[in-house]
Amino acid sequence: MGKTADTRDAMSASQTMGRVHSFETFGTVDGPGVRLVVFLQGCPMRCAFCHNPDTWDASAGTPTSVDEVLQTFERNRPFYAKGGITVTGGEPLAQPGFVASLFAAAHEARGGRIHTCLDTSGATWHAGGPEAAGNPRIGAVLDHTDLVLLDIKHTDPEAHERLCGRPLAPILEFGDELSRRGVKVVIRRVLVDGLTDGADDLDELGRLMARWPNVCGLDMLPYHTMGVAKYERLGLDYRLAGKEPFEPSRVAGCRRRVLLARQHALQ
Repeated sequence: MGKTADTRDAMSASQTMGRVHSFETFGTVDGPGVRLVVFLQGCPMRCAFCHNPDTWDASAGTPTSVDEVLQTFERNRPFYAKGGITVTGGEPLAQPGFVASLFAAAHEARGGRIHTCLDTSGATWHAGGPEAAGNPRIGAVLDHTDLVLLDIKHTDPEAHERLCGRPLAPILEFGDELSRRGVKVVIRRVLVDGLTDGADDLDELGRLMARWPNVCGLDMLPYHTMGVAKYERLGLDYRLAGKEPFEPSRVAGCRRRVLLARQHALQ
């Protein structure tokens, strides 16, 4: 008897290929619980504080199928009972077809539904064209996304473009789309002394959080220099050469400022 159309479609989706940089099989900081973290290859951003420049090249990485990722998860499923799969990068939404197929398959996994988390800058929103509804392929990702970790690098458009080489507006539009859909979001911010810890910037970040009622958390991450050696190996200039790591003791104060600004905006 021949395969049904649904069966053929499922088999085809399981063989969808993506370019994977690496896996972390015991991730504890990229979403709830213990998670399989999939680092995808390729990123349009050039953030001055990026510690993974080896993920920028979209043509690098290892061709990997959706089925191979799920097999990796299933081999360790008992460890992921309260976790799931997080896809990060690079920029995972630079490969929306692969992520959409992976997340859809995760929700339909034979061993039980797998929680899906997307760690993204949102920078590729509208990358597929000027459609008013955004990039349809990214919409397919969001149809099967349980949680988004949304990196807001800076809230000032000019400062954002200087830091990252990309405009801020599409990222804010992406945040609006997540809010419209009611997708749970944790806002992330890398704190760099003198660059992303300014009072006005942090206050505006709090007001952004108030604008998006689906935001359920805030991660403030202190800048570190552990990626500098990668730039040296790749022969790339490191734009923050000489910049000291952000003092961890200052993180709580920055976080309080953001949350206070959010509270004031909501009132």
